[in-house]
Amino acid sequence: MANQRVLPVLEPAAVPDFETGATRAVPCCPPLTERPLTAEEAARTAAMFKALGDPVRLRLFSLIASHENGEACVCDISDVGVSQPTVSHHLKRLREAGLLTSERRGTWVYYRVEPSVLAAMGRLLTSPER
Repeated sequence: MANQRVLPVLEPAAVPDFETGATRAVPCCPPLTERPLTAEEAARTAAMFKALGDPVRLRLFSLIASHENGEACVCDISDVGVSQPTVSHHLKRLREAGLLTSERRGTWVYYRVEPSVLAAMGRLLTSPER
């Protein structure tokens, strides 16, 4: 486990968004219908889907994404039918896949789904109009 490499959904580089003036993350991969994925792009995408392939992790991701401001305290999302250590394990897997970020505030940890992650996931699965 210690040698596991995190393959983010988004490239670490940020690009300026000229409409809002903010920066946004760059998706790691093109839409699946645009061209075949490279081996590296496929590994990143598979890591994302693998992280979301567990029903508890998918539910946690959904709870956080749909929470006010796309951010939730672990105290608000722990009731998913598994023990607290199991919740922590699943949240760690989602962080390692680049799907969540976390921040400790006092005794609680807050998790966030960055809007650019959701946008990149949507673009990955979107087919262009033909």
